[in-house]
Amino acid sequence: MKNWLNNYFGFTKREYNGLLALMAILLAVSVLPYAYTSFFIKSENISISEKNVLQKLVFVNQQEAQDNYTKIRTAIEDSESVVSASLFKFDPNQIDAITWQKLGLSLKQAQAIINYRNKAGKFYKTEDLQKMYTISAKKYKELAPYVSIENIGLAHQKQNYPPASIPAKKELVIVEVNSADTLQLDEIKGIGPAFARRIVKYRDKLGGFYKKEQLMEVYGLDSVKFNEIKDQVKINPANIIKININTATFDDLKNHPYLKYKQINAIIQYRKQHGSYNNMDDLKKVIILDAQIIKQLAPYLTF
Repeated sequence: MKNWLNNYFGFTKREYNGLLALMAILLAVSVLPYAYTSFFIKSENISISEKNVLQKLVFVNQQEAQDNYTKIRTAIEDSESVVSASLFKFDPNQIDAITWQKLGLSLKQAQAIINYRNKAGKFYKTEDLQKMYTISAKKYKELAPYVSIENIGLAHQKQNYPPASIPAKKELVIVEVNSADTLQLDEIKGIGPAFARRIVKYRDKLGGFYKKEQLMEVYGLDSVKFNEIKDQVKINPANIIKININTATFDDLKNHPYLKYKQINAIIQYRKQHGSYNNMDDLKKVIILDAQIIKQLAPYLTF
């Protein structure tokens, strides 16, 4: 009976068990009045009128049980789409519900297979159809010779993801730092966009670099990074933007990394008191400027 219901009505295990439970309940309802009469009520104490009432109750319960069974049967039959079976080669991974019906399955059976395929994936071999509870052993034997599954290798069982893009390796280039923009600096192996922006920002404050080692003054660019890039850069001091120390104002000097505000004020005040500077030796007369500062400033000043 289980295979018959499964084959013709597309019942799942849960639906099949539910039907059995319902039939058991209907049977119990039908038998209950008889049992009550036999075991709990002695015949000698029952009047004729009481017997008539009990008989009517039994009849009503039997009639209700029959009506409920008829309704269930009718609902099942109405839900089916009866299709005459025709057998032909098919791929269970490709066909739709209509094609399954042409093979002799009900609409409900066909939909159960489609749902399984959508959730569990593909059928890889004919025997996989036996996983479907809606296909009886008899129906499987009938369909098996006609199953034709497209060859699915192990490689095809995995999702085909596009290969991860690998950033192109930077070729070694030599870049002149004082004239390069951020895009050109980014071509240096070991220098990304962030370092490129920092180098340009610091270079603009200085007026340019006069030696490679000054790159280690850029924020975050330590000796390890410098050793990585030093052979890819060159410095052209001719590209340095110089400042005329005799005409420069406080605003012209305030952003220079090598000068503090007190030192700038001292330079300007000395110039006002003693006149123009003639050379770097004159700057040594400004007491607040030590030899190290004067050496650092020398490439950036004109007189």
